[in-house]
Amino acid sequence: MITVNNIHKHFGSQAVLSGMSFTVKKGSIVGLLGPNGSGKTTMIRLLNGVIQPEQGTMEINGFNPLNDGNVIRQMSGIVTEGAGLYHEMSGEDNLLFFSQIYGVRKAVKRVNELLKDFDLYAHRKKKVGTYSTGMKKRLALAKALLHKPKLLFLDEPTNGLDPDGIRDVMKYLTKLNKTEQITIIICSHVLRQLEDICHSYVFMEKGTVLAQGTRQQLEKDFLTDILLRVETGLKLDSTAYFGYPAERVNETAIIFTLPSKNEISPLLNEILKETWIHSTTIENISLESIYFEVRRRNNE
Repeated sequence: MITVNNIHKHFGSQAVLSGMSFTVKKGSIVGLLGPNGSGKTTMIRLLNGVIQPEQGTMEINGFNPLNDGNVIRQMSGIVTEGAGLYHEMSGEDNLLFFSQIYGVRKAVKRVNELLKDFDLYAHRKKKVGTYSTGMKKRLALAKALLHKPKLLFLDEPTNGLDPDGIRDVMKYLTKLNKTEQITIIICSHVLRQLEDICHSYVFMEKGTVLAQGTRQQLEKDFLTDILLRVETGLKLDSTAYFGYPAERVNETAIIFTLPSKNEISPLLNEILKETWIHSTTIENISLESIYFEVRRRNNE
């Protein structure tokens, strides 16, 4: 659905994007991930046709953001850091107002549906200026979904949300993707929040793509070793590390360095011959661990 090829963007003398290239499959959830200042928001603005690149090409569902910005914005929903809400109006009136702009049919029904989905129905008559940060974020998400877009851009959608709010938003987005096949691009610098929702990832730094792919692809390409922490019932003999490099954490915990996941079961079977195993954890398989390994290799 989305193809980005060799995009360059400058603001004055500052290069913000330098050769960005990636693809997004229709109906997928993709995490555009990187530290603050890596160019994520600029990329979203380019895809929406709000600004134009100096070099490169982009295509969204057959449309070019340079020439077809209005068409793309009509098929898209977007949530940015600035929610774009009217604080002197109630939450309900905000959604009814934007429903008119988007040409939403049966607007009252759609507004009530979204207010309930985002747990805002009881607050619908209150002015948005009195809302908490989390409530404003949820209302902004509801606004972006009024016209049932085919494509959703989310720029740091969980900023200001408490843990329950983050869980609820991620659960709703997963449901939305499955039931309506909406394509979702999420920009974030908080990687752990996206581990269980995205189908693939684009790792960014300083305006370029460091790596992209599914979780499985990234693990295969960048996790050459597995760090396995094993908590045992008894203190293991300090010389009995079963042929693998290892580092003792405490009397009953050791971190083994294994060449692949295939070595985990044989290792555990050997340990069980001497003592019982309380728990095992792969220490370096989180999305964050993969990202830092990608950065390390690119900075070598």
